[in-house]
Amino acid sequence: MATRRFTNDLPPDPDATGVKPPASAAPSPPPAQPRAAAPKSVPNRGGAAHMPRTLTQVINEANERVIQGDLVDYVPMSTGFDPLDGFIGGGLRKTELILLGGAQGIGKTIATLQIARNIAMRPDQYAFYLSYEHTETHLMHRLLCMESVNPPEVDLSRGIKLRDLYQIIVAERAKGFMGRENNPAGSLQAILRDNPKTAPALQRMARYSDRMILVKASPAVTTLKAIKEMTARLCDATGGNVTVFVDYLQKIAVYPERPRDENDKVTIIVEGLKDIALSLDVPVWAIVAADREGLKSKRIHLFHLRGSSALDYESDIAIIMNNKYHILSKDHVAFNPYTAKQFRDWVVFTVEKNRAGRAMQDMEFQLHGQHFAFDPRGQKVQQQLIDDKVIES
Repeated sequence: MATRRFTNDLPPDPDATGVKPPASAAPSPPPAQPRAAAPKSVPNRGGAAHMPRTLTQVINEANERVIQGDLVDYVPMSTGFDPLDGFIGGGLRKTELILLGGAQGIGKTIATLQIARNIAMRPDQYAFYLSYEHTETHLMHRLLCMESVNPPEVDLSRGIKLRDLYQIIVAERAKGFMGRENNPAGSLQAILRDNPKTAPALQRMARYSDRMILVKASPAVTTLKAIKEMTARLCDATGGNVTVFVDYLQKIAVYPERPRDENDKVTIIVEGLKDIALSLDVPVWAIVAADREGLKSKRIHLFHLRGSSALDYESDIAIIMNNKYHILSKDHVAFNPYTAKQFRDWVVFTVEKNRAGRAMQDMEFQLHGQHFAFDPRGQKVQQQLIDDKVIES
């Protein structure tokens, strides 16, 4: 199933959202692996979410789905980050709202886009990524840089940086304009396909490019209603196999509601995102920014996220990111300021809320920021962190 570019100016009218089940092919992609067959159309699993049903009806409906081979209620979708999947019950589940918080520059967008890519790598799943911060083209450039190191292999010797990518494109186009090439109007795809540094990344990206749907959202017009309408249409087109990613939560337009303050606005947004997850039967992953007090804190926690207590109440899973170097306990017997510098590129992911499992679990992943990638092979934090209690005998 091919997809087309979505409009980012989305009026409330569902027929004018610009998001319809894709019917026509997008511009011809580079050679890719054979694509999986389009998923079979299935009834909207969340369509009767607000209708009263007896327990017998619920059992019968669940039984029918299992008979048909629909096991999404029982098999989570892996994020591709280990041991994060283990701590949150195997991965993302339908109807869940997952929040990811942290300071600016910690790698929230990098982690979210990489997880969206990991979801879209599955031949039966689609990632719907709404960015209020970056254009679709910029996200594509980030994905090319990430694919150049090929997570989870993470081969840095073959990695390209954003400036390298730009230089390759500009240099090849300059050759064409100077008459050094037979095709002065060479396409971007041709440049990337013919360059030995970018060709492998382009090939890897082509494996999921038809299942990664990107939208440059607008803080003025991309409302909760518009997000729900787009997601509903994608669910209809893909058999409900969609995971929604929002970057980031506080930028979602609130209209026609008139929130009293920031806390009221965030309450409306987070309740709306939870409603999307429940009524459309999809996982929703949203990035949340930290407030001023959180940015001043040595270690950011869930209560430091910008907004209200609704973030804690409505979310099923809340993950907070902190730079490991900044939160290493100076009281730890093994702390050494010189060796501690090696942890500057490591980010601690803390599961601070986990509705279905243990909370306050710390794990760490190495960040390769210049390539917009995490090494998804992480580990549980072994060192003492601040805010942890050291029990002395």
